[in-house]
Amino acid sequence: MRPPQRPQVDIVSERGEGATDQSGRASAKRSAKRSAKRSVERSKAASLTFLQKGDVEVEGRMPWSSNGTYLVELCNSGDTMRAVYKPVRGERPLWDFPGGLYRREVAAYVVSEALGWGFVPETIMRDGPLGPGSLQRFVDADFSQHYFTLLEFPEHHDALKAICAFDLLANNADRKGGHCLLGTDGRVWSVDHGLCFHVEPKLRTVMWDFDGTPIPDTLVSDLARLAVAPPDELGGVLDGEEVEALAARAAALVRRPVYPPARSARPYPWPLV
Repeated sequence: MRPPQRPQVDIVSERGEGATDQSGRASAKRSAKRSAKRSVERSKAASLTFLQKGDVEVEGRMPWSSNGTYLVELCNSGDTMRAVYKPVRGERPLWDFPGGLYRREVAAYVVSEALGWGFVPETIMRDGPLGPGSLQRFVDADFSQHYFTLLEFPEHHDALKAICAFDLLANNADRKGGHCLLGTDGRVWSVDHGLCFHVEPKLRTVMWDFDGTPIPDTLVSDLARLAVAPPDELGGVLDGEEVEALAARAAALVRRPVYPPARSARPYPWPLV
């Protein structure tokens, strides 16, 4: 006598339920991602509106900055938001960078957005109490944290690798540890990009810890897009040669997607933090 067999219909039913369950979880995950992205976009749009339309009141000069950098409060329709204001009037002349460093702050935001990396706070150009300059959303952060402390936590490594790749692309001549901020939102933000986008090699950074490791594929694909089509908005903040050099650096990173070792005689900025 043959042993009783489990009806095939039950097996099909259980497999179907499992597949449906997995599909449901995947769908919920995609929905959550879309919802989070929409939330970020709404927050970004609100910040840009504040920066563009808010009345600007200077609260004070920010400490430890070599150029005139001011914490300001923006007021729009009764609501307020803080921002960092860098007027051209507060810039010290440099022999190797032309005046108007604030434009490079805006360029960094444009490039970060074009790549889809989104770690440079919203930044625009506009007139303020001390004349034209850049306005950047102030990041509420744990200011005891910086690159060297964040490096101790593997969960921040993806964000730090993206910032490191950005510095290679932007030719950042002044990446100090304190320019990496851990926001109260849990995200790692990148600030202070006034000394970027020079056509000649100027890279000075504290971020050499990924030396010899591959640049993640997702970052490389974003760099490939930018190499072919730099954002048009850069035309208003960088000159043609600087945009061409940016595209050339992106293409070079795509051809050799590896974080390089320090090669120059002065690879580090000062101070380090």
